[in-house]
Amino acid sequence: MRLSTCFKLALNILIHSKLRSWLTIIGIVIGVGSVVTIMALSDSMSAEMEGQFADMDLTTIQVTPGYTKASSGGGPPRPGGMGGSFSSDAELTDRDIRAMKLIENIDYIYGQVYGRDMDVYFMGETAELSVTGVDSQVWQYTVTYDMESGRLLEAADNNVVVIGYGVAHQIFDQEIGLNRALTIEGKNFRVVGVLDEGESDNSIIMPIDSAVDIIDDAEEDVYDTIIVKASDTKHVETIVNTIEEKLMISRHIANEDDRDFSVFYSLSMADTATEIMDSITMFLGAIAGVSLLVGSVGIANTMFTSVMERTKDIGTMKAIGAKNRDIMMIFLINSALVGFVGGVLGILLSFVLTALMPMLGISMMRSSMGMAVAPDLIGMGIGIAVFVGIISGVVPAYNASRMKPVDALRYE
Repeated sequence: MRLSTCFKLALNILIHSKLRSWLTIIGIVIGVGSVVTIMALSDSMSAEMEGQFADMDLTTIQVTPGYTKASSGGGPPRPGGMGGSFSSDAELTDRDIRAMKLIENIDYIYGQVYGRDMDVYFMGETAELSVTGVDSQVWQYTVTYDMESGRLLEAADNNVVVIGYGVAHQIFDQEIGLNRALTIEGKNFRVVGVLDEGESDNSIIMPIDSAVDIIDDAEEDVYDTIIVKASDTKHVETIVNTIEEKLMISRHIANEDDRDFSVFYSLSMADTATEIMDSITMFLGAIAGVSLLVGSVGIANTMFTSVMERTKDIGTMKAIGAKNRDIMMIFLINSALVGFVGGVLGILLSFVLTALMPMLGISMMRSSMGMAVAPDLIGMGIGIAVFVGIISGVVPAYNASRMKPVDALRYE
């Protein structure tokens, strides 16, 4: 029997068992629609996450005073080494920088100090803002900030600041432009640069010597954070391990429990976020896959019923020369068609669901804005549905092919 004839007979079976087949197809539709939607959402969120990490400098490593097991390599340290159970007497000094300078594949290394709740005066208004003091000789080479106007700090700068977009446009009634004067803790500073929106909006960044002069608890050659910039992301983990080893030696720390510093690097956060995203996707995909499992049971049930209803037809076809493989092919194609129709409708359902995602108003779904079902997901969804259909129809099709013509024709 020709394949085209088998296809026509299988299609005829599908058409003439409308209600039962469509009830079976619904399970496939829900399963495929759910799986494809979850995969599309995952792709969209992953793309957004990759975009955010692309804007980050993954070669940057931060060393902060104090240590908890949860802090090292984990989330970013808070300004001034605050957070976790950090030791109050832990300090980072020039001695630590000298210990790290000889590490290979490091481009830049410098210390930073932070001042919180600093009084900032501008045009009759006062606000309490945070100040960061950096080594202006190298800072500009270690950051990836976009500028709205002006420039970053340079080596010869003194009593100047670079401010965030929020400080320039939102904190005070009057906007702060280039070359305007700010009074911070009673000292005047000139604005030489304004960061673009989203780039540390409420920051005030100045040379470290100027910051030490106005921050009460700041000391010369004592830092709240040491910034290390690796030459390439492939060296980051090796550098982190070497930093930990060298600082343990230079700070005379023999036991891990006595450690008084933490090392954080953005690359670890990127890797962790990717692993979490993959785990969430697998978990949600497994839940959606239950619908496909239910749908496959429905297809198998439908196929068994079709075989029983068409027992006499099977006997007739065999009596006029149809072979076992012909009968099996007819019912396998029928089950594949059920899966195919369910897959196509499931893809259409996923289009609807992805279009509705931005309207849900859930903060974690913000990345779904503009999300779309990729062509490879469409192919995957239909392929899974057809595969499920064929697998579910194998046993009923085999049973149909093994029927004896005489017994089939006598079946009531």
